[in-house]
Amino acid sequence: MSKPSWADTPDTDQTSHTTLHYSVKEESSKMCCSGFLRIMMFIFNGAIFVAGAAVLGVGVWVRVDSGSLLGLLDSVEDAPSGVSQLANVTYLLIAAGAVLLVIGFLGCCGAVKESRCMLLTFFSIVLIIFLAEVAGAVVLFVFHGLASQLFLDLQKEVKKSIQKNYGGSESVTSLWNSTMDEFKCCGYRNYTDFDNSPFYEEHKGNVYPIPCCNATIATNGVCDKHSAEVSMIDGCFDKLLQLIEDNAVIIAAVALGIAALEVAAMVVSMVLYCQIGNKS
Repeated sequence: MSKPSWADTPDTDQTSHTTLHYSVKEESSKMCCSGFLRIMMFIFNGAIFVAGAAVLGVGVWVRVDSGSLLGLLDSVEDAPSGVSQLANVTYLLIAAGAVLLVIGFLGCCGAVKESRCMLLTFFSIVLIIFLAEVAGAVVLFVFHGLASQLFLDLQKEVKKSIQKNYGGSESVTSLWNSTMDEFKCCGYRNYTDFDNSPFYEEHKGNVYPIPCCNATIATNGVCDKHSAEVSMIDGCFDKLLQLIEDNAVIIAAVALGIAALEVAAMVVSMVLYCQIGNKS
């Protein structure tokens, strides 16, 4: 004897209820995952935006700082091409900072508005920037080994610039004075770089800039030849190399941090891109 048709109804209703329950649970899980990804995307890109603002700020500060060592290198005539490129590193910092600001903004807007176009644009730009950073890291790694030789090659031109302009050109004199005061150095290699300069001739060949002497050795606040020789103040060449070496680790750490943020942001942007595509 067969069961009446109404006897199957409870099982059917229970199956439908279970299917609906799992469907709602799965949809809720997807929404939760999507929300988490958007939050992470916003955090990553917020960090990239802040890093871009910091890099841009440093680039602008170094560019307008007339007393910086880069400004000093920029004032040297007939400098090797490698040095002139180094002196223009500020423009690279400004450009990199501006680009990081743009991609941070694009990533945040794309995540909030769920715009596939913005997310794809963001991913493409970050990928290009990431590849450029890798190439730049290789160049910097190679340059680090050549820095000492590059600045040694610059010695003749810098000394010529000092002997021609120090004491005669107000801008060059002020630039050297501020550099020597800031880095506690004297000349490019030592005090003899100032021999035959307008300043040297004006003081009858026996006076050097005050930074070339220790305060305890200088006589009556005047740095004469004997005091400069006894003081043996390091040249700005050595200080410049030390500055590069001391900051190499910091620069590498910052670059690695930004690169890690970029990789994480690219992954999250692609996941969001695919999820938005599945919804539509």
